[in-house]
Amino acid sequence: SEVNRLVESTSVCRYPLGMSGGQIQDEDISASSQWSETTAARYGRLDFEEGDGAWCPEMSVEPDNVKEFLQIDLRSLHFITLVGTQGRHAGGMGNEFAQMYKIKYSRDGSRWISWRNRQGKQVIEGNRNAYDIVLKDLEPPIIARFVRFMPVTDHSMNVCMRVELYGCEWLDGLVSYNAPVGEQMTLPTYPVYLNDSVYDGAIIYSMTEGLGQLTDGVCGLDDFALSHVYNVWPGYDYVGWNNESFPSEYVEIMFEFDRIRNFTTMKVHCNNMFSWHVKTFRQVVCYFRSESDWEATPLTFSPVMDEKNPSARFVTVNLANHMASAIKCQFYFADAWMLFSEITFQSDTAMYNTTLTPPKTGLPPRLPPKNPTHKVDDSNTRILIGCLVAIIFILVAIIVIILWRQVWQKMLEKASRRMLDDELTASLSTQSETFVYNHNQSNTTSEQESNSTYERIFPLGPDYQEPSRLLSKLPEFAQSSEESGSCYQHVNGVPHYAEADIVNLQGVTGSNTYAIPAVTMDLLSGKDVAVEEFPRKLLTFKEKLGEGQFGEVHLCEAEGMQEFMNKEFLFDISEDQPVLVAVKMLRSDANKNARNDFLKEIKIMSRLKDPNIIRLLAVCIYSDPLCMITEYMENGDLNQFLSRHEPEGQLALLSNAPTVSFNNLCYMATQIASGMKYLSSLNFVHRDLATRNCLVGKNYTIKIADFGMSRNLYSGDYYRIQGRAVLPIRWMSWESILLGKFTTASDVWAFGVTLWEILNFCKEQPYSQLTDEQVIENTGEFFRDQKRQIYLPQPVLCPDSLYKIMLSCWRRNTKERPSFQEIHRALLEIQP
Repeated sequence: SEVNRLVESTSVCRYPLGMSGGQIQDEDISASSQWSETTAARYGRLDFEEGDGAWCPEMSVEPDNVKEFLQIDLRSLHFITLVGTQGRHAGGMGNEFAQMYKIKYSRDGSRWISWRNRQGKQVIEGNRNAYDIVLKDLEPPIIARFVRFMPVTDHSMNVCMRVELYGCEWLDGLVSYNAPVGEQMTLPTYPVYLNDSVYDGAIIYSMTEGLGQLTDGVCGLDDFALSHVYNVWPGYDYVGWNNESFPSEYVEIMFEFDRIRNFTTMKVHCNNMFSWHVKTFRQVVCYFRSESDWEATPLTFSPVMDEKNPSARFVTVNLANHMASAIKCQFYFADAWMLFSEITFQSDTAMYNTTLTPPKTGLPPRLPPKNPTHKVDDSNTRILIGCLVAIIFILVAIIVIILWRQVWQKMLEKASRRMLDDELTASLSTQSETFVYNHNQSNTTSEQESNSTYERIFPLGPDYQEPSRLLSKLPEFAQSSEESGSCYQHVNGVPHYAEADIVNLQGVTGSNTYAIPAVTMDLLSGKDVAVEEFPRKLLTFKEKLGEGQFGEVHLCEAEGMQEFMNKEFLFDISEDQPVLVAVKMLRSDANKNARNDFLKEIKIMSRLKDPNIIRLLAVCIYSDPLCMITEYMENGDLNQFLSRHEPEGQLALLSNAPTVSFNNLCYMATQIASGMKYLSSLNFVHRDLATRNCLVGKNYTIKIADFGMSRNLYSGDYYRIQGRAVLPIRWMSWESILLGKFTTASDVWAFGVTLWEILNFCKEQPYSQLTDEQVIENTGEFFRDQKRQIYLPQPVLCPDSLYKIMLSCWRRNTKERPSFQEIHRALLEIQP
């Protein structure tokens, strides 16, 4: 497989850097001017409504604006892959936004560089209204400490901005590389341009004081005439040189860093298509500079040459822990051409600096210890050892304290859970003390609450916090430190993040049921709740169905429910009989964000009206704990229902087991497709479609729900990442697992797995022969699409027509998967 896929994905390097989260301090946000004190730079934080709701410059912005900007100081170099912008909404009082903007950046605070995309365009499309968040990929990404957002208009107008930067810290510490300009290769069919087209330094006869394609995170393909990036020229991913231009037989590249570092390795991604006279370098000679002078003795390294495998690869050069702030390497030709696409360094920051000002960066000095010296006297060795031993003892003590606190917290949590269960039985059976929920009071909750762990992770969904943990399971995305580099893969032009206009509501059970477009949510939740308050005393606790971080789900009997329901609900039960319901209850100690999400979920659920979607019947929101009461089907979930049944046939007759006919299996699958067709028509993304989340009523009626994740019964269906992100990986599409991308197309994938469960009577887990890690590795095979991926096998009862529907749901390309409308129509045709 191609080496460029054997590396860490930059989809991981997309974390918010602190404008919305508050990690970036007010003093690090500045601007060219401000409209008023309440629209100063510090109010330009994405998704914040403080002050007058945004940063606004003093005057209206003119066309070709060159003076108005919002500036962010990240305090250190960062690899920035994504930016987000928003206008000034101010609760409906504002309507200023930037329709276009430019970005300038700097690594040292003195030299500013205008960002351009891979086609050379500077202007970025911004917002179309004052409230939506618009995310834009930076292609290429930038390496900078300072970033400026500069609004652009085609006529004089008032603009305001709220912004966020996404990326991660630039661990290489590289601030520039100087190299000869790349050259043009002429193939029999067309020319191949091997220049560094995104280099941000000076380019005349050589490239000086800049960074470019050798640090943009993109590794070139095996065939250098192709490119990951569309609409660019052949050879775009590589920088290359011909030996005829270098009488000395080597190409010299100098690398300068932010400070003195202890270098362990250098990894150079090289092309090796020897049939076109392109090979990796045969030898590299590196010189090191820690202060002002270059060391006299260089380091020499000769890699093993490979004339059998033409694949591009990383060549790892051992730098033997040399201390340096600059490295100069001479790469010797092994053939006519030498092509590099990426160079990365692994190092530790030196324990001392001999200069207060790092070379050529202008970054704030990192103060050295008193009396710095390159050599440690023998007389100081004992002191050094004593300090290290003391540090070790302190660390051990800290670890013991942390472990003790965790054990103690778990004991308290178990005790509180038991108390909550006892209290719940009483509270559902008796009238609770009246406490009118005041939405305005909830807005005055302390700042400490608002910074709780319930904050939305953006742009990745809250149930997908650490894709790096999954990517590291794939050899294509992670290697040992001896082999890996730091490139990322473009996949069919698909963005590596959840869509910007999606709002995720995390249910009280911890399961992200619906990912809702912001516009749709505004339309649905903008009205009053269309359900009535239900008396708690009429609820009788039966059993706990599940629990999550912020609440619980209980099976209850509701007396007199018919009196509170409108005519749309038909109960096949007399009025004096209790109705079986599910009660989602928010814990009374839930924070402000959880309460707000709960109320939004109530509003949205009250508008979902489809015969195959669980309906919201009533609410209890006039007192704590807040509750929503939904339908519950008497036959439980579809997984348990089918596992208790057998297909019609001789085996069922011998075992005297209850049966379900093939026609009824198709009928249930058709209902699930119908419910998902309704959700997809509203652009809702379920994210966890499976038989465990489908409830069964009389006459094989099916309704889609969202209780599965919260139940201990199904804990084995979810893959847990260090106790944090919980993912139903056996039902998830490859792009959801690897890219964190959830769409209706990924729900279609999950429907195919759900259909497979149904035809197997839920007797086994999908991919039961594979471990969780092997399931993740299999998604890598779907990603590579080299015909080595493993599909779920055709069930015994499944005709070819149904299995074709399943296979169509698992197509690699999301656009080639059928819609739920097409699936529903196909299932109707199959039904007898």
